[in-house]
Order: sequence, then C-alpha cells, then structure tokens
Amino acid sequence: MFYRRASLLLAVSVWLSAASLAQGPIQGSPQNEPNLTEEQQKAFLLNAKVVASKQLGKGITHPWRLTLSDGQLTHDAAFQVVDEHERGKQFDDGHTEYNFVDSYHYDIAGYELATLIGMSDMIPVYVERVWNGQKGALSWWITWKWDNLMLRQQKLSAPDAEAWNKQMYKVRVFDQLVYDTDPNLTNILITEDWKIWRIDFTRAFRRYETLQASTDLVKCDGKLLEKLRALNGDEVLEKTKPHLSKAEVQALMARRDKIVARFRQLIAQKGEEAVLY
Repeated sequence: MFYRRASLLLAVSVWLSAASLAQGPIQGSPQNEPNLTEEQQKAFLLNAKVVASKQLGKGITHPWRLTLSDGQLTHDAAFQVVDEHERGKQFDDGHTEYNFVDSYHYDIAGYELATLIGMSDMIPVYVERVWNGQKGALSWWITWKWDNLMLRQQKLSAPDAEAWNKQMYKVRVFDQLVYDTDPNLTNILITEDWKIWRIDFTRAFRRYETLQASTDLVKCDGKLLEKLRALNGDEVLEKTKPHLSKAEVQALMARRDKIVARFRQLIAQKGEEAVLY
C-alpha cells in the first residue's frame, strides 16, 4: 500500500506533529501568487526579513509559520527544525526502526532531488536558513485548498480524473525513489485548480536498496523516466550535500535502478503506450 499508517487517527496525529501542519489552508488563489522563478523564491526565502511568526500545533516537531518581507514582497513560509537521530525508535504500533532519522535536512534534499529529475513543479522550494538561533528548512508557502485526507473525508474527486492520475503517478514514483517511511495523506496538498504539491520528507531517504511497494508503479511520465535513467549518483551527492550522506545516495541510486527496471518490465509486457504518457 502507498500509505502505510495503520489508521486514520494515526495519520491525523502524525499530521499534527509534522511540518505539513505549517502549510494550513489559507485564503487566496494560486493565480494570485507572485510570479517568481525558483531561484527568486530561494533568494527571497534566504534573505527576506521575518516580520511575523506563529508556532503551529502541539506536536513534537513544533513547525512555524513565518511571514517574510523584502520591502516589496510579503509572503509566508514554513519553518521546520526537527533533526532527531536515534539508534532505535519504537513506535506505538510496536515496530522498531533502527538508525531512525527525522530531519529537516531531508526536506531540502527532497527539493534538490526534484530539481534533478524535473519534478520541482510538484515539490516546493526548500532552503536551509537560521532563524531565532535555530537552523532548519524554510519552504515556500503553498496556497492550498485540500490535503488528500480532506478529499477522502469530504468524498471529493478531481474534475479531470486523467490529469489527477498523471500527477499521482509521478508522486508515487518520487515516493519510491526517496523511500519515505511517513508518506501520510496530509503530505499531499491540492490547490483549488487541482494541482498537487508533495511536502514533508523528514522521514525519507532511508538506506534501503529495495522499493517499498513496486506495485504502486503502474505508469510513468516519459520525460520523468528519461530523467531517472540519466540520473548520476555523483551529481545527486553534489547537489544534496551536506543533507545526504554517501550511503543514503547509494541507496537512492539502487532504488532508481529498480524503478527503471520495473518500468522496463511493464513496457515489455504491455507496450509503451500502456505504460508511458
């Protein structure tokens, strides 16, 4: 299964303790967003002055919603400082994860990886910044209307099922690539025009060389598959340092190989037209 939380209640509790809470729905429309390039967004996040702040939620990660201004533009951002490392962490469902990491570094690595494979239009900009004496990940605020949990609760469906499915196919590829152990329903944000944004990778990039669920990989964007085939481990390591270790990148590249092999197998069985779009 793509979502591995045992119950809806657990998914909600994770949401309340994760950075996704800092991305709460706000008034406005994506059409009213400032027309900035990713580089301009980065520069704004790195240099604009924090003029207001609000800590959100009662969860263990304590994310913040910050309002930034450079004198001309004012925009919000989500700030996450979690950086937890444990040899073994036991969860409420009884399982234990060894070499457990929950870190803002993985948010930044997720964005940088997305830029390499042409998916930065689905992963918001994340940068590393120090605020209030703490170093963390600062991300561009997404003006969203629903998360995937809300869609299920409200029994809503996208008006264009084909366009929705094509976005979700890409999200599933990305999740298999980064091996996120917490891909809960609230980490998929949907704008009012039904565009998907995938956020919160603090529990991703595990050092496993297997895929979590190869059966989630049924179709793939052709350009994305070409980017995956061309992905170079040295380039990934350079792009994501110091946020990913060499071992984490090696595991990522091993998963890349399995994703490419999975689609090669599906194409051989069904033909390109049935698998690629």
